[in-house]
Amino acid sequence: MIRTADQYRDSIRDGRRVWINGERVADVTRHPMFRPLVDIRARIYEMQHLPETREVMTWRDETGDEQAVGVKLPYTQADWHAKRAATDAVLEDIGGVVTRVGDETVGEMWSLFDGQDVLNEVDPQFSANIRTHIERVVRTDPFHVSANTDPKGDRSLRPQDQDPDMLLHVVRETDAGIVVRGAKYETAAAYANQAFTKPTIANWGNAELSDYAVGFICDLGSPNLKFICRTGFAGRAPAEDYPLANRFDEVDTLLIFDDVLIPWENVLFYRHTRAATFIRATLHRYSAFAFVQRNLKVADMMIGAALFNARQTGLDKQQAVQEKLAQLACYREGINAHLTAAIATAERSPAGLLMPNQSLLFTGRVFACSQLHAMMHIARELVGGQICVTPDAAAFRDAETAPWLEKFYSINERWRSEDRRRLLAFARDLLNSDYAGHRLTFQLFAQSPPFAHLAAVYRNFDWDEPLRFVAKSAQLSEQVRK
Repeated sequence: MIRTADQYRDSIRDGRRVWINGERVADVTRHPMFRPLVDIRARIYEMQHLPETREVMTWRDETGDEQAVGVKLPYTQADWHAKRAATDAVLEDIGGVVTRVGDETVGEMWSLFDGQDVLNEVDPQFSANIRTHIERVVRTDPFHVSANTDPKGDRSLRPQDQDPDMLLHVVRETDAGIVVRGAKYETAAAYANQAFTKPTIANWGNAELSDYAVGFICDLGSPNLKFICRTGFAGRAPAEDYPLANRFDEVDTLLIFDDVLIPWENVLFYRHTRAATFIRATLHRYSAFAFVQRNLKVADMMIGAALFNARQTGLDKQQAVQEKLAQLACYREGINAHLTAAIATAERSPAGLLMPNQSLLFTGRVFACSQLHAMMHIARELVGGQICVTPDAAAFRDAETAPWLEKFYSINERWRSEDRRRLLAFARDLLNSDYAGHRLTFQLFAQSPPFAHLAAVYRNFDWDEPLRFVAKSAQLSEQVRK
């Protein structure tokens, strides 16, 4: 049965030890900096039950039970079209962009599902564990996230040559499971149910075995976990002035593993460096799709804010303005083309799943992330300088100042001062605020750093075809062609 919103909220009231702004949080579902995102995740569960959204959000398995589309294993192009439609339905419903809600992270487990041959080299039980966990996710639809990057420390040194806890590692084995120590950064961990925890991009040496080469499913209600969160943007300033920061800030956590027991049934690989290398190389072969899809919606938001402003002020007929709008449109459609083509030319995975065309998906991710800052600047130019000088909403309501702001912010009978203020506040929060800067960095690094984005392109691009064509055109010898 698909979870309800109340079941989700109850599941994270488990006594977990969460801090934010130096405060111990008693209930993350009620805290003002966590509640907006908890409510959004709860809304997704609600959408899976509501008559008007149930069809796009769910599917029926062979037994007739309804399951969530986002966590369904993809076997056909129709599965990917359904996932894309469900994500669009969520973003449309909430009126903004959130990334860490489960569909973008559960795909990382599918990559390990593809690597069962590698897991079998270590221990056949590990491949059985990944199958069990994927089935459990499909059946129970937990809020699943992905604990990824570590504090790292001095990266010129091997982890074992400095404080060993800088990278998460196994400190001992017990009959019940492994005990791990270290830390991970994870967006949304404080209000999620479980995390796929695995090695970061790190040098653990050339040894075949390493205590740092470990991957597991962590129950985020486990004893000895500590959640130290960065301060949230929600509540810092009025929602009327910062409508995105107050609704869509996904709070990031330094997740401390203080000798946390991971039961053997939750261990997906352990000590085998080949398994760790495999998962790092293939981690995003599915999840990158949902990640890049969010960039598409961000592009829509930038286009909408810029075009409304141009039309408000009567500048949309100028050629220079149209050219900049066209640049935004090219960016948007470039992302759309990569996503659409990745499904249209999807490839069968080693485990029989259908994965988006890897070269198109990863080049699309590079395109979306590497150009985002430039597109934000174009949108700033089109919106204009008033996003950094406009008074706050309270001034528009004050008896003494409101008449002046009504005078200077009303453009015509259609665009009165309140709509003008709302648009400028939205654009400021999208492009110029602390939240906007945070999201720009998040989109750049949230899946992996830029060099890893390009490394994924290098691994998945078909280099043989350009070589073949040039060899033929240049009439190179057979020796060179080989």
